[in-house]
Amino acid sequence: MMEMKEKKFLTVAPFECAWRKDLKFREAGRGCVAFEAFAHNDVTLVFRENVGSQHYHYKRDNSPHYTIILGSHRNKRLKIEVDGKPVVDVAGVGLCSSSAFQSYWISIYDGLISIGKGRYPFQNLVFQWLDSNPNCSVQYVGLSSWDKHVGYRNVNVLPLRHNHISLWEHVDCGELEVEEDAEEDLKNEFTDYEKWGLANFLESWELSDMVFIVDTEERPVPAHKAILEASGNFPLSSSEDVVHLQDVNYPVLHALLQYIYTGSTQISESQLGSLRALGLHFEVVSLVKQCEETMERFKVNKRLFDSGKNVELSYPSTRPHCCATFPSGLPVNLQKLKQLHLTGKFSDTSLYIEGQGLVAQPHKIILSLWSVPFAKMFTNGMSETMSSEVSLRDVSPEAFKAMLKFMYSGELDMEVIMDSSALLLQLLFLADQFGVTLLHQECCKTLLECLSEDSVGPILQVVSSIPSCKLIEETCERKFAMHFDYCTTASLAFVLLDETTFSNIIQHPDLTVTSEEKVLNAILMWGLGAKELYGWELVDELIINLAPEHLFGERLLSVQDLLRFVRFPLLPHALLKKLEKSRISRHIHNFDNLVEEAINYVEFGLARLENQNARFQHRQSSYKELQYICDGNSNGVLYFAGTSYGKHQWVNPVLSKRITITASSPPSRYTDPKVLASRTYQGTSFAGPRMQDGHRCAWWAVDTGQDHQGSLDGKTWTNLRIHENDQTVCKPGQFASWPIVGPNALLPFRFFRVILTSPTTDASNPWNFSICFLELYGYFH
Repeated sequence: MMEMKEKKFLTVAPFECAWRKDLKFREAGRGCVAFEAFAHNDVTLVFRENVGSQHYHYKRDNSPHYTIILGSHRNKRLKIEVDGKPVVDVAGVGLCSSSAFQSYWISIYDGLISIGKGRYPFQNLVFQWLDSNPNCSVQYVGLSSWDKHVGYRNVNVLPLRHNHISLWEHVDCGELEVEEDAEEDLKNEFTDYEKWGLANFLESWELSDMVFIVDTEERPVPAHKAILEASGNFPLSSSEDVVHLQDVNYPVLHALLQYIYTGSTQISESQLGSLRALGLHFEVVSLVKQCEETMERFKVNKRLFDSGKNVELSYPSTRPHCCATFPSGLPVNLQKLKQLHLTGKFSDTSLYIEGQGLVAQPHKIILSLWSVPFAKMFTNGMSETMSSEVSLRDVSPEAFKAMLKFMYSGELDMEVIMDSSALLLQLLFLADQFGVTLLHQECCKTLLECLSEDSVGPILQVVSSIPSCKLIEETCERKFAMHFDYCTTASLAFVLLDETTFSNIIQHPDLTVTSEEKVLNAILMWGLGAKELYGWELVDELIINLAPEHLFGERLLSVQDLLRFVRFPLLPHALLKKLEKSRISRHIHNFDNLVEEAINYVEFGLARLENQNARFQHRQSSYKELQYICDGNSNGVLYFAGTSYGKHQWVNPVLSKRITITASSPPSRYTDPKVLASRTYQGTSFAGPRMQDGHRCAWWAVDTGQDHQGSLDGKTWTNLRIHENDQTVCKPGQFASWPIVGPNALLPFRFFRVILTSPTTDASNPWNFSICFLELYGYFH
């Protein structure tokens, strides 16, 4: 059976497939799906043109489709099938996780299938395969399984774009929702970087420092020495600005320059030989090779070419499906380019930084092809247009040199960057200031990959005011929220965060804490701008001498607003009683209301309908998440204890003394505690009746460190779920499971007991409580 919880969690039973109409690529044959999965084996995704049925199975599908299986062959192999036929079978790649949810992403682009692990698409690639006969009609994504249940959650279908990092903004813990009106806008959305590059300067007089004279008519064609120097062997010198090519036709020179400046060109078949000869003359090796390969194919089969159309030549980019980027996507010799940077040969500008003097002598064309602001500076009549000197202020020399190095190589110098997180932030600011979009993306990616609990606070202080760093800001907020305990105790830097940022963290859906008291303390410390670490008790003492208006100052209103996001009902009842009597409660009205509401909920289960919101729900926990997937699975507390909490293969936890199970009657061959924790059926054990507090009952109890009860001391019991006339379990060997809901579901327990308080329908032994298996699920500490 398939089970959906709030459209965020999905359990797919063996040999079934879940199809939802929203799990669909916007463009047929092109899309990316990011998701989390929990399984012992066979996390299976099916891609086909139309939606299948619940009982669809890819083994019986005769229509065109792709099937990708992570953890096939009992979690040993990665498999890809095309129309039911295996085309990839690789050992040890793309395996599943049965201890926790694992993040994956799969992209399809015209038959190029890429598979990776991690939250962010196009990071941590683990396998890639290209279909020689691509199926470009696949559009719907099916979530399937093999012989065991598979849990899926946070499934997002994303569009494929040239700028992969822009996809990260859409990866969230909910569904990806795009309004229909915005879909066309998304298709036409391009970044500034994709609109700008060396192609903008093809045969442009802007920034040109040389000219070709071609044809008998002596037509002038402008170019740039630095670009040509790095692309071949042209007759260039600092004193000569003109190259005469009277025997060369303009279309041939245009094709040569277009190939150099854009990475592709078109030319008629009749002029292909002339273009090859010109490329050979100037040693543009990749163009010569392209011409020769095309001419060879033409000789073999003339029908491949339509004589009425031009032949297209393209530089083989190392980044398929992406725009031609400088320098990796163009026929530029990287070593020659780096040498130009080091020597300053053909340099036409000198860069000065205030207080540092001359820092570099680069080329205007290199700066301008990367940066629109630099291009405008050099071409729009500003002082730098006429001068060969540029002066900058408030700029880090080290960061500026790192930016120049990137412009001449297309790569970050990771050795320098990793030595200083401050330099990386400064470089990010420069990339933002000068519009070097690809550098900005690389800095963002590096920051995200190297983000830690210690660096997230300082980074947030800096990037929260920069619009172009929204992705980093949101990721840092999520990182902070997921490690809230550490980030609010290891350092007090969080009290310097602005209200919006701190509020976003407090309200974040991924906020993970060991106790709601930590959230309360953090809000109070932030409100006070605390200089040292303390809790609400000290604040309670401070209110003796200072009213909240003076204690919190201008942050008082913010504190009052943030208190709404503390989940007071999750606090222990004894602590709530203390808070009720506190001075904070007497002086801050909404604090008192929230505490009173929580006490009423814990004591009586009472809550106003308008308040049935997140305050009454568990947060994500930093404890071990032992998620219920299906009856009898291996993801419960007893199984986890049997592995010594994930350290080795399973051993019965009762025998290893990790768990203690007791019964209301003495142990015997018919009352065997270890049977309840066994992974295989060994027989049914029963707990016999006994008198307890004047009442007859039978029970089984589990010590971790039909009424379901919990206890912290094994003496005082709290009812977690009460069953009256429950007929769920009425057949031999039958499984049944019950969720714990309500206020008591929020409480931590060490002991759990299942107790029989009324006789069963068994005629011979109505007070025998018979069980052959028992498991618990939840958050374990």
